Amino acid sequence: MAASSGRAHQATTGNPDTAPQTFDKIPDVDSNPGLRESSSSAQRNTSTDSISVSHGLIRRHPAPGEDESQKSKLPPEKVFSIQLGSELFRLSGASIASDAPSYFSKFFEAQLEKTEPNDPIRTLYIDRDPEIFREICRHLQGYHVQPRDGTQFVRLYTDAQFYSLPRLISQLFETDVPCQIGDRNFQISRDIFSGPGDSPNFFSLGFSIIFATPSDVFPGLDKSGLLRPPSVVPPSIPSRSADIFAQLLHLLRGYPLHIKNEAHRAELLRDCRYLHLRGAEQKLIPHDISFNPERGRSEIVIRLEDIRQSGIQFVPDKVSPLDNAPPSGWVHYARPFVDENAYELIVEIGGQGMMVDLESMRADLNGLTKARVSSLVQVIANKLNLPNKAPLGLMMMAGGASKTGASPGHSPLSEDRPKVKIGSDAAVTIDGESEVITTPGESGSTTATSNTGRPAKRKREEESSASGQWMIHRGQWRLRIQPDASTGHLEIIFTAVKLDVSTSQRARNRKRAFLV
Repeated sequence: MAASSGRAHQATTGNPDTAPQTFDKIPDVDSNPGLRESSSSAQRNTSTDSISVSHGLIRRHPAPGEDESQKSKLPPEKVFSIQLGSELFRLSGASIASDAPSYFSKFFEAQLEKTEPNDPIRTLYIDRDPEIFREICRHLQGYHVQPRDGTQFVRLYTDAQFYSLPRLISQLFETDVPCQIGDRNFQISRDIFSGPGDSPNFFSLGFSIIFATPSDVFPGLDKSGLLRPPSVVPPSIPSRSADIFAQLLHLLRGYPLHIKNEAHRAELLRDCRYLHLRGAEQKLIPHDISFNPERGRSEIVIRLEDIRQSGIQFVPDKVSPLDNAPPSGWVHYARPFVDENAYELIVEIGGQGMMVDLESMRADLNGLTKARVSSLVQVIANKLNLPNKAPLGLMMMAGGASKTGASPGHSPLSEDRPKVKIGSDAAVTIDGESEVITTPGESGSTTATSNTGRPAKRKREEESSASGQWMIHRGQWRLRIQPDASTGHLEIIFTAVKLDVSTSQRARNRKRAFLV
């Protein structure tokens, strides 16, 4: 429709500066002869959006009050020549006006103003890729243009900006973005990263030119005096797995994702962190949410290394408003960007970075476990608006408190060795055997009996190199905040829920696995 008679190569075209080609004249016809005989109500319905056919072209007459300042003034029946490289294209005024105002419409409108009605119109010469312009011609002729890959997308994108084609620019901003991940091409929807925590991300930051908004094209680029658009690299991440990314897209579209094993989960989390998809990451981290009918509240079990400070909350016990004692309560947690409500926190600590002294009921922490527990305790203290216990001079020294190493003792809620509590409701496995914890004695120590109710057999002294200490292979703990009985200051108590411990090196070595 309204297209040129063809894209003629220079070998077959005549002089491009001759008078523009015109369509054969077709008598004006009414698009619907029955309109004259229609009822007055039908005429009122069609008067605001009248359509007619003139010179073989479909015309839409604007409604009263419609702004015509943006419409092209080119005669729709005329054909105008545009040459790119060695190829000559001819487009009708109707095709050029279909996406106006543009570079083309303004150029030919200026030519028409300078020339007489019968004078030839200059050919527009442009030093751009004719292959991409061929797609633009299809767009101007009314066809839907869909980029087949990332390279064609960025070339069409930059040329649409260069030619100032508002409708094509809007279409490209609404279409999916082609991107190569690994060895596979993906069509990425622009709104797929609209979930909480998933933006800004690798794509919106690394390919900001493509994922920008129509009002912020080529952000940071000074366009004054720019002769041609900048070179844009197609979106590509060759260093990541296409299979893993396909599964992340499946998750972002709202579908459940089956985690095959821990190695599979680790691959998904690694790419989530690489792409900065924080909302998707929180959905994938190991956790368990359940309702505890005996305690009358929901609980969340989560690993220490997966806790984020923004999700930590302190929920005080229900007390009388007349009670002036410091608040007591439990630490709750809500996964950022995912959970609407907070649940009672059960933190899982593994890696054998924790040992419990059964005489003092204190925990010795090592390595990363000590640093993470220290950070967790300090965040809880900040939530309670408690002052930092570390000396000001220590914090201002070169290297600060990190020079001396992280410690829970820097927090007002704990000493260097946090207090622990192991009650009779704790599920404890000692040296591979399930044990029942009895009520602590007057000294505060803890004793264990076997699951048959009989006292556990006392191990020979030579078998234990750490008598009175438990090495925690993996433990789950509730976090209790309450005033100390002697000082009245708030303190944190790690209350055992489930423990897997060893009492000797032999027991620890028994759990050691051979390499595979």
